[in-house]
Amino acid sequence: MPLRAFIALLVVLAAIAFAPAASAMGRSGVAALQVTLWNRGLYHATIDGIKGPLTTAAVRRFQRRRGLVPDGIVGSKTRRALGRYARYRLGDRLLFDGTWGWDVAALQFRLAWHGFPSGPFDGSFGSRVGAALFRYQRWRRIGADGIAGPLTIRTLFEPVPHSRLQFSWPIRAPVGSLFGPRGNSFHPGIDLPAAWKTRVGAARRGRVVFAGWSPGGYGRLVVVSHRYGMRSFYAHLKRVTVREDQRVARGTRVGLVGSSGHSTGPHLHFELRRRGAAVDPLPALR
Repeated sequence: MPLRAFIALLVVLAAIAFAPAASAMGRSGVAALQVTLWNRGLYHATIDGIKGPLTTAAVRRFQRRRGLVPDGIVGSKTRRALGRYARYRLGDRLLFDGTWGWDVAALQFRLAWHGFPSGPFDGSFGSRVGAALFRYQRWRRIGADGIAGPLTIRTLFEPVPHSRLQFSWPIRAPVGSLFGPRGNSFHPGIDLPAAWKTRVGAARRGRVVFAGWSPGGYGRLVVVSHRYGMRSFYAHLKRVTVREDQRVARGTRVGLVGSSGHSTGPHLHFELRRRGAAVDPLPALR
């Protein structure tokens, strides 16, 4: 093997070995608690559904404010003190446009993990939540009415979708931001920080279905369609080097790393979707 190819192989193996593990889904009830505390100005960490020390500390601060025993446990007295916002758990009632509260926050969290984020986790059922719910119901083929009833909620407790295909790394780079909760919202892909104009290769053969400027924050974007309804997204590019309807092979250059759209520095946002549902790319990457 030529020395240059051997060094490149070592770089890729090192990137895989030291890449962070795929994110694990937390509990939607804990996420709803975190949203409740966030709305009260008591919690400012990631809404990840994991009850760690920061969540417990926020609960204790709330309990002290209300003259309760600061044990960090959300028992019946603490839930009553949280007021109407914490009255309903997910599944206690129908959720539709205009409803709000703990159960809506839990709904947002589960929708996001199933591939349909709806903006910031805020516990308010507005147009973005309704649109995400409608797309999810259509994806599940369970009757798209934009109302979260027993059937919809039951499916949200089933395993999240995953990629049906394996993909290659589009660039040699460490993994920055993972797929999953980020702040009070949800990141539907992974970020791969890299130098300006780094070559971006197609992660698998397919057909280019979009190549150009995306107004939704992705900046210069390339989308490649693959088998089984899978699509790969390459966002924030400095330059696009393919055209729509072009057939590409694995490794074909689709663009150059940049920072276009809603981006704070040069990196590649890489995303996988299965019939429209965002799925975690890490388990699918070789």
